[in-house]
Amino acid sequence: MKQILQNKFLLLLIISITWGSSFILIKKTLPVFDPYQIGAFRAGLSGLLLAFIGFPAMRRMTRKDIFWITLSGLFGNFLVVFIFPFAQREVSSSLAGIINALDPVFTLILGGLLFGIRSKIIQYFGAVIGFGGALVLVYTSGSGSSQSHYFYILLLIVGAALYAISALIVEKKLSHIKSKELASSIYTIWMIPSLIILGSSGFFTEIDYTQTATLESLWALVFLTVVSTTLVMFLFFKLVQETSAVFASTISLLTPVVAVLWGVLDGERFTLWYALGGVLILIGVYFIREKKKDKQIEEIK
Repeated sequence: MKQILQNKFLLLLIISITWGSSFILIKKTLPVFDPYQIGAFRAGLSGLLLAFIGFPAMRRMTRKDIFWITLSGLFGNFLVVFIFPFAQREVSSSLAGIINALDPVFTLILGGLLFGIRSKIIQYFGAVIGFGGALVLVYTSGSGSSQSHYFYILLLIVGAALYAISALIVEKKLSHIKSKELASSIYTIWMIPSLIILGSSGFFTEIDYTQTATLESLWALVFLTVVSTTLVMFLFFKLVQETSAVFASTISLLTPVVAVLWGVLDGERFTLWYALGGVLILIGVYFIREKKKDKQIEEIK
């Protein structure tokens, strides 16, 4: 286990496969649960599981730290758990995974705008290519569909931007906090509003849990929460803290591949335009990847 946590590329692979599978898991929960129930369950249960670490950790933190943790959690751990299932009601899981690959593009652009992070010309060139791929997806995925389809695509793009902001806050404002305490505090802070939303959504009163299909969706939701949302987030925060937000965001090179494979296996429509847009995004991400020597990953704090 120690060797795994010290190998940044192996960490990238584990996180990428897990998060790349999350899009198909969201798809499997949607026939039974609505986006509010899915998002609130993920954020609420994660908070319950981690509160025993989160509450003691926050007592040792400054108000400034708690402010940045709350903000990072709002963007990267609260809003997005509602955005993606809401958008995936109209957008395939494979396409959602491809669009999520824009994360490094937004990390680069927003890192310069919000935190003054300097980047190389070749990296900005990659950002232009990445946005070009996104435009291809926006204009071709909605052909023959209603105008609302474009709204859901743009919503996914906003979700990728929110992930980027969260990672930048972790890198620039919270690198001194242990990764397990950081992840636990984020979910603990947003646990209460999530449970309130879950309780008022009809999750406990309006769903028949005796049905086989309901139980299958519930198990998918539990796995999505415990593994993809909770456990892997520890690894992601550690990777961001000990390398950089840009390096960690290269997870987006692999997650769309995993998402597309799951989508194809599940019989989803996948066109040449999707492939073109996805390839352009991945080429852009390749150029964006940080060229500096990354920090050596040390033993978990």
